[in-house]
Amino acid sequence: MLRVSVFSEVARKLCISICAAFLCALSMNLFLVPAHVYAAGINGAAQLLSDIVHDGLHIHLSIGLLVLTMNLPIAVLGWFRVGKSFTLFSFITVVLTSFFLTVLPVYPLSSDILLNSIFGGMISAVGVGMALKYGISTGGLDIIAIYLTRRNRNASSGKYFLILNGIIIVIAGAVYEWQFALYTLISRFVNSYVIDMIHTKYQKLTVLTVTDQAERMTEAIQDQFDRGMTVIPSFGGFTGTEKSTLMVVISHYELYKIERLIKAIDPDAFTNILETNKVIGTFHNEEQQRAIQAMKHGVPAQEARKTLGLHDYEYFEKLFKKPAAK
Repeated sequence: MLRVSVFSEVARKLCISICAAFLCALSMNLFLVPAHVYAAGINGAAQLLSDIVHDGLHIHLSIGLLVLTMNLPIAVLGWFRVGKSFTLFSFITVVLTSFFLTVLPVYPLSSDILLNSIFGGMISAVGVGMALKYGISTGGLDIIAIYLTRRNRNASSGKYFLILNGIIIVIAGAVYEWQFALYTLISRFVNSYVIDMIHTKYQKLTVLTVTDQAERMTEAIQDQFDRGMTVIPSFGGFTGTEKSTLMVVISHYELYKIERLIKAIDPDAFTNILETNKVIGTFHNEEQQRAIQAMKHGVPAQEARKTLGLHDYEYFEKLFKKPAAK
């Protein structure tokens, strides 16, 4: 039964990767590339580099090949610093995007640059939003932004998206006409808006789950996420049945995983997911979670002290210390 569940999950993610890659490539080849409006992230950087080399040196570089090549070092970074499963499916999506960019023809459906900007941004956003909803990314800036966010706890990944995409827009405006940069901004706005509608614009979310399986749920969440949580005694308004409400704050990349975990443990649980503007207090990122998990299961973690800081390291060392045998 477990093997069937794992196979089903992998098959679902592969289907999402194919759909997301196809939509991203479609948006570029039918709308953005013909209009010289640039896509987000590495796709946009590859598109811009291809245009500069073609116009300056009269050499044609395949955008699909550039997308794949530029994502290779990012995939290595993600594999070791972000997460193997997340990076694997993200890179599969990148490979498929590269393939579709190569086989789909560049064919302008409209000569109106504004329409190309809007529909190009909208179609790619549907693909990106679908991927994020199922715990996958389309590669490139997602992995870089997560890594940089982990290096600086006080910054959000949205800040890095803005900076890295801004660099592409400024270069496009400086090398070509500034109108292309302005239309790229319009496309980015539409792209962000649609992604927010499909997934979420917030980096952190608060999950409230009402369940009668509080002990199992708490143990599973702490084991897989190492998220601290608040357990609130609760009672059914109509039935008076005694239950518990679990409150935990997660990152938006963890949403899909925690939804499946809750459903697997208690299919009848009532879950409310709230958008969180700001968290004051301790909120461990994924790298810190891995260090804590290593300490919890007695695995030597040489980097744990550096990753967590002395105060957190000593706290968890004391928390997980086994009592001496009598």
